Amino acid sequence: MRIAILSCFYPYRGGIAQFNSYLFTELSKKYTVKAFNFTKQYPDFLFPGKTQYVSGEDDKAMKIESEAVLDTANPVSYVTAARKIREWNPDLLIMRYWMSYFGPSLGYVARHVNKGCRVISIVDNVIPHEQRFFDKPFTKYFLNGNDGFLVLCDAVKNDLLRFRPDAKYINTPHPLYQQFGAKKDKAEARLSLGIHSDKKTLLFFGLIRKYKGLDILIKAFSQLDSSYQLVIAGEPYDDIASYQALIDESPRKENIFLTPRYIKTDEVSEYFSAADVCVLPYRSATQSGISSISYFYELPMITTNVGGLKSAIGDTGTGIVVDEINEKSIAGAIRKYFGEDRSIYIEAIKKEKERLGWNTFCSKLIEFYKTL
Repeated sequence: MRIAILSCFYPYRGGIAQFNSYLFTELSKKYTVKAFNFTKQYPDFLFPGKTQYVSGEDDKAMKIESEAVLDTANPVSYVTAARKIREWNPDLLIMRYWMSYFGPSLGYVARHVNKGCRVISIVDNVIPHEQRFFDKPFTKYFLNGNDGFLVLCDAVKNDLLRFRPDAKYINTPHPLYQQFGAKKDKAEARLSLGIHSDKKTLLFFGLIRKYKGLDILIKAFSQLDSSYQLVIAGEPYDDIASYQALIDESPRKENIFLTPRYIKTDEVSEYFSAADVCVLPYRSATQSGISSISYFYELPMITTNVGGLKSAIGDTGTGIVVDEINEKSIAGAIRKYFGEDRSIYIEAIKKEKERLGWNTFCSKLIEFYKTL
């Protein structure tokens, strides 16, 4: 069987490119797979970070060979991309959808594959967290061009069915990221990061965006005593000055450590190894790739009850879920976590890791393809 994957691959960076690399690698063990990449993923003015690309320093990124065919801002390239995929003649085309901006380009390609080719999209979000006027029409156009969908949580499934009630889909959880290296000694990791060696350590990791609630966490941290420390690591997609102002106002500011930049692949293990718990204080969410990294490092989580996070974390016993999204509730959950036997959460994570492998994920995807 021949499988084409159209999405972002190296030299693009970030969780979705990493996910796609693992998907490609696992499927390639049994099938003939080709990666089709973007020539341009976003116009620069739409991208809020410093760069879309892997830096020269991040040499641990997975280098998947791909053919760049699609400029999402250039409709002429939609035709070219579809033609090149047709010429390769796949049995299955897999795409990723996480922003409505991609609706026109990916929706066009989906409609112009060979007659015998099936199109399945892995949908991270049906409607993005930060909404725009074109979300609904672009999303409808995209969804109607697909034969089937793979969603990663119930929240996305429900959104999918609101847009397309007749959609054929499977719902299977996000598999584990494994590219960041083995867990390190906690004391050595804390020394390397330059943080306190003897404090209860909270980690906020990943892109800093309003919907992720970092401001709520900083306010919650200010309610804790001096036995805690907060490590914040990730590239800001918002104005970092507002977060820095909250840190400066905090009575615990000497215990807050901020690294406002993209964290390279070979640095990730230090942050997760140094932490006692990962906090996801999100205002909204579908699922989170950060939880997948936490699972890999057997790091329990505290999260708000949004999107699919309750089912991924609360229902599996791998952390604590907070129903009210405010600093008082999050501070209370943090105190509760450190007052309990945390080994219970770690044992639950070990069980989850057994079922979140890439082999299982890809097997379910191929079995679904056979039903279409």
